Amino acid sequence: MAVHSAVPGRSGVRVAVVGDKGTGKSSLIAAAASESFPDAVPPVLPPTLLPADWFPDLVPLTIIDTSSSLEKLSKRNEELKQADVVVLTYACDDPTSLTRLTTYWVRELEELEVKAPVIVVGCKLDLRDENQQMSLENLMTQLLQQFGEIVTCMECSAATLYQEVFYFAQKAVLHPIDPLFDQEKQALTDKCLRALRRIFVLGDKDMDDALNDAELNAFQIKCFDTPLQPSEIAGVKAVVQQKVPEGVNQLGLTFPGFIYIHNMFLKKGRPETIWAVLRKYGYNNDLKLQDDFLPVPSKNASDQSLELTSEAVEFLNGIFRLLDSDRDRALRPAELDRLFSTAPESPWNDAPYKDAAERTDAGYLTLSGFVSQWALMTLLDPPCSLANLIYIGYSGNPAAALRVTRRRSVDRKKQTTERNVFQCYVFGSKNAGKSTLLYSFLKRPFSDNYTPTTVEQYAANVVELIGGTKKTLVLREIPEDEVKKFLSNRDCLAACDVAVFVYDSSDEHSWKRSRQLLEEVSRQGELTGYKVPCLLIAAKDDLTPYPRAVQDSVKVTEELGIEAPIHVSLKLGDSSNVYDKIISAAEHPHLSIPETEIGKKRKLYHQFLHHSLIFASVGAAMTVVGLAAFRAYAVKKNSA
Repeated sequence: MAVHSAVPGRSGVRVAVVGDKGTGKSSLIAAAASESFPDAVPPVLPPTLLPADWFPDLVPLTIIDTSSSLEKLSKRNEELKQADVVVLTYACDDPTSLTRLTTYWVRELEELEVKAPVIVVGCKLDLRDENQQMSLENLMTQLLQQFGEIVTCMECSAATLYQEVFYFAQKAVLHPIDPLFDQEKQALTDKCLRALRRIFVLGDKDMDDALNDAELNAFQIKCFDTPLQPSEIAGVKAVVQQKVPEGVNQLGLTFPGFIYIHNMFLKKGRPETIWAVLRKYGYNNDLKLQDDFLPVPSKNASDQSLELTSEAVEFLNGIFRLLDSDRDRALRPAELDRLFSTAPESPWNDAPYKDAAERTDAGYLTLSGFVSQWALMTLLDPPCSLANLIYIGYSGNPAAALRVTRRRSVDRKKQTTERNVFQCYVFGSKNAGKSTLLYSFLKRPFSDNYTPTTVEQYAANVVELIGGTKKTLVLREIPEDEVKKFLSNRDCLAACDVAVFVYDSSDEHSWKRSRQLLEEVSRQGELTGYKVPCLLIAAKDDLTPYPRAVQDSVKVTEELGIEAPIHVSLKLGDSSNVYDKIISAAEHPHLSIPETEIGKKRKLYHQFLHHSLIFASVGAAMTVVGLAAFRAYAVKKNSA
């Protein structure tokens, strides 16, 4: 009969046992495997398997014995790197082996960059001289100061307590303390608090900021499959109220009380209880949702993308209204902090999301900015978007929160699109006005200060079209110096709905560079099949255009078969509805696609090849018909 692990994603734990020669490594392993004191043990044991049913979590343990000889050093180091947990031994009857923990072994583990938890075990406890007592607490303190991966110290002999060693070794892997508890602060970690807050909120069905008796009982049954008796609930609340008065009110157990209970389990050395709760709600060892809880739809082709469904967007609109307590139609930093207080962290604190959405003059996030930020995150990182939807309380079917769009190549053939989110790549020379195009889209004030863009940046916002239809547009600025590297990726244009090429209309060099970029991108589209509509944007229209600016632009647009440049002066606030025009180009994916000379020649070649094949097919058919007619004539002649 198969034994199923109680810990998701874990089929086994690998333990490497290391230490000085003669410290009792092999005897410790042999005693654990045979459940008795061994009479004779070889210097190094082969890998030893302790079956799953030996442990409460039903996860088998593979123990690797290691040699202390220099000849086997590389083998030992390899085992240390592969181990899930390390048992480091010293001999209780040998003070030198104890000293070498700090003078040799800790340094060795640091040099090897061992990140697995380490259990320090004093063996041969029964042989220690009573005059050589050393406090385990002092030892632990010293070792922790030197090597943070050490999680516990214990002493045993091969005759007693040997099984506890490997129980704690497995426990250190399956129920790690570090994600839950900050040793320096002596408090639960921020991530743990955030996860427990989400669990508390999910359990608080009546949303009164307290768990009543029924809600507490439902939580207990969900996590431990066992109900609580009324007397037990009363007992728990009495203990909490005694220790944390604000942990209980007339409505039930408050969040501080909920946290106190979990802190109490940790102090009693029972992290497995907290992990049982966390894993029941889908958390992994990094205190993030497991992949099993994130049914992200799969794309079948690189020119597909993912969008939020209308159900998810409606949920987000409701969340915005709920958080906007002052009804100013914008979220303040404190309100945003509250939004992600049940997530491991705010996903919008860093690039590419930071500063990528519309905000008020005071820096508050508008509703358009809020929805656009989610659309951007869904476009760039669908698993992160879905996870955060769940973190903030999305209770619908997670599989129905995101949808896969139709392939862009199919959109071009059908000459229409069903997308609600369009991604526009912004190319152009330095100081052409690319960043200003993004900032203006986010309704930020114009600035004459020029700062070269060195990394890609995004701007996302909602565009309301004629008739009231709303689409989300994502502008992605590609720095000029990064274009070559960008185009080296064959699929670089797969996610692009439209590309714009910005140039300074007063600078001939800027125009020539943007024209060159347009041709490079167009050729890339022709070579890879990811053809995209392209628009030219003549920025800084308030300045005097360079001579022949109009003639040059007309010539290029006619040669490539695209629309004339869109003239804008964002300094004067004249955008010429450029964002609407970008959306329009994306909504008509078969139009405004440039055709280079190479592309035209290739097209003519394919047409010639196609006609040749047709001619050959017709010729072959005529030959067959001719042969058939000749045979019929011959048969008729012979019969005559």
